[in-house]
Amino acid sequence: MSNQPTGAQLVISTLKALGVETVFGYPGGAIMPIYDALAGSGLQHILVRHEQGAAFAADAYARATGKTGVCMATSGPGATNLITGIANAYMDSVPLVCITGQVATHLMGTDGFQEVDILGLTLPIVKHSWLVRNAADIPAILSEAFAIAAEGRPGPVLVDIPKDVAASYVAVSGAATFPEWTAPEPDASAIRAAEKLIEQSKHPLFYIGGGVEMAHASAELRALVARTGIPAVSTLKGLGTIPTTDDLFLGMLGMHGTRAANIAVQDSDLLIVLGARFDDRATGKLNAFAPNARIIHADIDPAEINKLRRADVAIVGNLKTTIETLNPKVQGIQKWVEKCKADKWEYRFKYNAPGKGIYAPGLLKSLSEKAGDTFIAACDVGQHQMWVAQHCEFAHNRGHLTSGGSGAMGYGLPAGVGAKLAKPDHHVVTISGDGSFMMNIQEMATLNRYNIPLKIVLLDNSSLGLVRQWQELFYQENYSEIDLSDNPDFVEVARAFGLSAFRITHRHEVEGALDKLLAAEGPTLLHVLIDPRENVWPLVPPGASNAEMMEERWDEPLDSY
Repeated sequence: MSNQPTGAQLVISTLKALGVETVFGYPGGAIMPIYDALAGSGLQHILVRHEQGAAFAADAYARATGKTGVCMATSGPGATNLITGIANAYMDSVPLVCITGQVATHLMGTDGFQEVDILGLTLPIVKHSWLVRNAADIPAILSEAFAIAAEGRPGPVLVDIPKDVAASYVAVSGAATFPEWTAPEPDASAIRAAEKLIEQSKHPLFYIGGGVEMAHASAELRALVARTGIPAVSTLKGLGTIPTTDDLFLGMLGMHGTRAANIAVQDSDLLIVLGARFDDRATGKLNAFAPNARIIHADIDPAEINKLRRADVAIVGNLKTTIETLNPKVQGIQKWVEKCKADKWEYRFKYNAPGKGIYAPGLLKSLSEKAGDTFIAACDVGQHQMWVAQHCEFAHNRGHLTSGGSGAMGYGLPAGVGAKLAKPDHHVVTISGDGSFMMNIQEMATLNRYNIPLKIVLLDNSSLGLVRQWQELFYQENYSEIDLSDNPDFVEVARAFGLSAFRITHRHEVEGALDKLLAAEGPTLLHVLIDPRENVWPLVPPGASNAEMMEERWDEPLDSY
């Protein structure tokens, strides 16, 4: 046996040298040399039960920690199963290093067994990618991969390693170093121009996106809001950057945003946009969005500036420095602030829904209150996703993990795996719907294997709720392929996977059930039956302005929640 390391051993030693502690993956033929080197290495590997689960778990691990997530899969279907997770990370700017096995170099291009051009397939959804031809290059390539994934606007990268390259012996060892990237500093004249606009404004508003926390600038933003007294709204990904209970925070804007947030945006004369991208779910009808507002747009990515809305002042560069440096002398906005606060109170959510059935928004609000500042929601996609965004309280941005840009169902359960491993001392709760839950239900086996004490709240309306809502409102109640009434007994399924599980069906059971769930020691599922006719309100109809929100009306007598 050679005293020289193999390419596979260099992969493992380099990951460890770069500070990686946890890897999510699933083995197979082409990546087997790397798994051979993994055994006994001291690197924690979490065996998921589907490669998509590996990508989602690594994604959530990255979001919860601010570090770069790592996942691995073999060639062919193993690699292609990562693609949805890679696209999800790309859309939401999550740093991810994806390592795939590839067929041996002499078989590439021959349609060999489990050969897929994963580099070609993923080119539009990665920041960069590599096909390793020489094992000696592995330390340098992996070091560069981690640097690129995390620098600037973060995102996923792909490293594809042929089996023979991983198995070959090389005359180098250890990890290469890669120069640390430094974010460009914002232009001082742009900062001054922004301050001047803020000082002239009578109705200013902060519009906060996920880029603020990516820049590790939440503390600076909270200080800026406090010293200026300017109200704020956020995108889905920006929730928690300012505590959602803050007096000046008006809520999420957009399609399912709060009325107070959307009114403030429409009435503002200046939007101070920090780390956001004018996504269509936030803006509604773009040419009717904030029609009287001038725009200050600060972002690390110059491609976002003027992409959808022209900026009167553009600040490109280190967002942390931008926010820390901004120090306008704000005057004459007291009436505006009072109006925003009055709207927040007048249009606050009500929790006294009629009937005795479980009202999901009230349950979720209570859940977040009971969990407190250590609450982390690993949320799936659907009606429950919007209820979480509207009704849960978040003390920090890394407590709200969800698939934003891609809206990928099946994210919640593997994301909970990654988040709980990243933050074992936090109250990590996967919140899912019956549609989303079935997409990666196999990851309950991962919870059981590693005894990961994740808590799961499964809201079950026996339908694809958000699709059903749109069919009700915009497709003349033509309910096409949304019926999930043949769901399995989720409590029995969870128990079969080795989890604790229990069910509630009535409102009076909620408080006790939440206490029991949060106090449980091992992985536990709470199955919650809710009314399939319940909709998410408010709602901006497709093609409408954010000023044209549809709202729920309760005509029958209301019971207390």
